[in-house]
Amino acid sequence: MTACLLLLQGCARRDPPAKKGGDGAVPVTVAKVVAKNVPVELQAVGNVEAYTTITVKAQVGGELTRVSFHEGDFVKKGDLLFTIDTRQLEAQLNQAQANLARDEAQRGQVEANLARDKAQEKYSKAESARYSSLLNHGLISKEQEEQMRTSAEASTAAVLADEANLRSAIAAVGASRAAIENLRVQLTYAAIRSPIDGRTGNLNVKQGNIVSPSVTELMTINQVEPIYVTFSVPEARRAEIKKDQVVMASPTEDFTSPEEGVLSFIDNAVDSTTGTIRLKGTFTNKGRRLWPGEFVRIKLRLNTISDALVVPNQAVQSGQEGSYVFVVREDRSVESRPVVTGVRVDQDLVIEKGLSAGETVVTEGQLRLAPNMHVQMAGAPGGAPKRKPRTSEVGP
Repeated sequence: MTACLLLLQGCARRDPPAKKGGDGAVPVTVAKVVAKNVPVELQAVGNVEAYTTITVKAQVGGELTRVSFHEGDFVKKGDLLFTIDTRQLEAQLNQAQANLARDEAQRGQVEANLARDKAQEKYSKAESARYSSLLNHGLISKEQEEQMRTSAEASTAAVLADEANLRSAIAAVGASRAAIENLRVQLTYAAIRSPIDGRTGNLNVKQGNIVSPSVTELMTINQVEPIYVTFSVPEARRAEIKKDQVVMASPTEDFTSPEEGVLSFIDNAVDSTTGTIRLKGTFTNKGRRLWPGEFVRIKLRLNTISDALVVPNQAVQSGQEGSYVFVVREDRSVESRPVVTGVRVDQDLVIEKGLSAGETVVTEGQLRLAPNMHVQMAGAPGGAPKRKPRTSEVGP
């Protein structure tokens, strides 16, 4: 009886210990090393700014008789926004037109006087010349000749005065016409139209109120198509940044369908307090997803790495000697291989050295692995090599 017990104990010692997975293979999740073009991007938080902001003010004073839009409406360039009472301006225009008619009549009178005085001057000069000839022949006295010469000089002075009056009359007519044009322009200001395409803001002055020229702020218009997004990046990346690079913005955490624009502005100085440089991207914003004042997630595409080797982020582990991955061999055993990592792109990591395209790496289950252990890959047909029956399980 004692001998049988010892025999059974000896058989038990020869049984192999229980292995993971029932056949020694550790279940893991794997992925292939893929070669693809990888965009190198900077991520930041940006602030959306209106492409143009217009503050609408009245250029003429008067009663605000009509508001032709609702707050928050989208308006087109040239759309009528406000109408100001024009009766006072129209009265001033009528008066200016009457003044113009008066000034033109006065100019006509001055022109007639000038023509008359010129004729008189011509006659006086001829008479003065004739009297001088008669004096030379001793036919008249010197006093008569001097009287005629004085009369000719007076005629010339009268002509000069008429010419001055004519210039004054012409200037008066010009001033009246300028006053009329000014009033006509002011009448156009009474109808306030949108200078841009954009979205109207809060209405500050309601219909029926009196507005003052260049003082009363009626409301603002923001142009949102296109639109700007301003953001900052570290100054160390300045050499990689160039105008017209692709910028992507997402107003939510979901970056599956971002708005795409181009880098349109690079500031001319680095902010010494933050060590960053200010950039600005321009977006067409056709769907109006980006809204002035909101914060968005930004990706600035610097360049593209061609045929980069990429693995999931979770495949790379950190050890005392640096980064490494578990590579699955053809016999489904694993090796620990050091790698040199590059840029991170979403859920992937670029491997600069240590792997080849097509190799299989472990992405989940690394904590249970050691070099040369066998693995059972999730989803892989056949699993680990077929197990052999244990001695203790063999029948009599």
